Amino acid sequence: MTITLSDIGKLRNQASDHIEQGAITPSYTADRLEVINLLNQALATELICVLRYRCHHFMARGIQAKNVAAEFLVHSNEEQAHADQIAARIVQLGGEPDFSPNTLTSRSHAEYQVGASLADMIKENLIAERIAIDSYRELIQYIGDKDSTTSQMLKSILAVEEEHADELADFLQDLPESIQ
Repeated sequence: MTITLSDIGKLRNQASDHIEQGAITPSYTADRLEVINLLNQALATELICVLRYRCHHFMARGIQAKNVAAEFLVHSNEEQAHADQIAARIVQLGGEPDFSPNTLTSRSHAEYQVGASLADMIKENLIAERIAIDSYRELIQYIGDKDSTTSQMLKSILAVEEEHADELADFLQDLPESIQ
């Protein structure tokens, strides 16, 4: 028994219409321009996180700093991978990823805070991860089933952000009281 999801002839005709739109077919039901706008905000957030983590990697000092600094670098690299994924998806949707440093901080959901101590750095990064977690959850909910590709990408990024938050919370808990 053959299962037909759609009329193949209709799909072929639709596929040849508006081919300049690439992956955006008539079955794409999300508000594409709004999704691109929201993804550019997520891109800005990821880029700010890359920069903050990278700064903290180099600035971390103290007896506990070596392992934490190494993890900051890992997180920075993972945030950069997220930014790359988001930028690629923006292009797939026919948009332009906004890497402008002039508006980066105003578009980011997270702030760029240096932190005066190792504990402050961990806290600032943990706060940013918690912001990212809630932002991604809201974005995933907003998109719903209207853009499954973007939703899947965001869910995979969200899982990593949750791992980051757990790791940072562990680091914070493991710091001696005198350092916190």
